[in-house]
Amino acid sequence: MATSEPEPGTELKDSSETSVAVPSNETVNSEQYIKHPLQNRWALWYFKNDKSKSWTENLRLIAKFDTVEDFWALYNHIQRPSKLQFGCDYCLFKDGIKPMWEDELNKQGGRWLITLNKQQRHNDLDRYWLETLLCLIGEAFNDYSDDVCGAVVNVRPKGDKLSIWTTNCQNREAVVSIGQSYKERLGLPLKPVIGYQSHDDTSTKSGSTTKNLYSA
Repeated sequence: MATSEPEPGTELKDSSETSVAVPSNETVNSEQYIKHPLQNRWALWYFKNDKSKSWTENLRLIAKFDTVEDFWALYNHIQRPSKLQFGCDYCLFKDGIKPMWEDELNKQGGRWLITLNKQQRHNDLDRYWLETLLCLIGEAFNDYSDDVCGAVVNVRPKGDKLSIWTTNCQNREAVVSIGQSYKERLGLPLKPVIGYQSHDDTSTKSGSTTKNLYSA
């Protein structure tokens, strides 16, 4: 399943934790080992901010998966976002879409952005990120799940960020529906609102001056 291995001791735990011993004197029901396929194949990326390397060199593919069981096997062996060093990211994207603005399926799109305060790193970050992952692999956005490209968690000193990326920022109906569903799934209060920004605006302006195209 894994296409490349993360740095030792940084993201992955000991894989021996998931080994299963099947008694030889028992009849095994093969149905118990049939995996449950996901609608899409997904790729998990890891970014580590090493200033001696380029941005693309810092981005590394960890693994791909397309079944429920393989998702949990991967999730249970990586560090939670709250344990990552500042400047690190996790990115989960549909296979074939790279977690960068320039990708063909991202460049006309944007992202729903949630910014957490420092206290939320310990209280909410890991829970929100898992719920975000489940939204993606579970196609939780109904008719608009095809518009979703992926999600990113940014671990930063001033406050961590969660975002869901969509493929077309001009598809208002899809974008707004995704944002409302996402906010509901995370159990966020009605206020403050969360904002949606186009990648084009984000790439040409600083974060504080980027205007929201939509809100939820």
